[in-house]
Amino acid sequence: MTNLKTGDKAPDFSFTNQEGQSKKLSDFRGHKVILYFYPKDNTPGCTQEACSLRDGYDELTGKGYEVIGVSPDSQKSHDGFRSKHNLPFHLVSDSDKSIATSYGVWGKKKMMGREYMGIIRTTFVINEKGLIEQVIEKVDTKNHAVQVVNLMEN
Repeated sequence: MTNLKTGDKAPDFSFTNQEGQSKKLSDFRGHKVILYFYPKDNTPGCTQEACSLRDGYDELTGKGYEVIGVSPDSQKSHDGFRSKHNLPFHLVSDSDKSIATSYGVWGKKKMMGREYMGIIRTTFVINEKGLIEQVIEKVDTKNHAVQVVNLMEN
């Protein structure tokens, strides 16, 4: 679904982190970033994905990655989700869907014959220069941290 591909410049965006500090994606230049888009806090697949990244967090940060999750949920929802599952990384509220739209991951979805608009689960691996190194459209929610590491090492 996304029109972004390997080698493209990752669209910059601003967010407020869990400590209330204003941040931009460009603040992470010099670090590799795993930017993952997910539909909704506290749903089975999204919880599995977040917990996989949490469980692999030490390995990912040891390899120089920062992790940022984005969904349309409110910051209050993110705070509860982060606290409930001990998530050590940033969760960004994209309530106006502007970030998802700029990454091409807000679009038509289909479930049980019903069409609706929503986040298309996608992960972007961004290098130290702010360029997209990998686009993962078929996310393995249960093993996402391992999936990212394996893709980047091959």
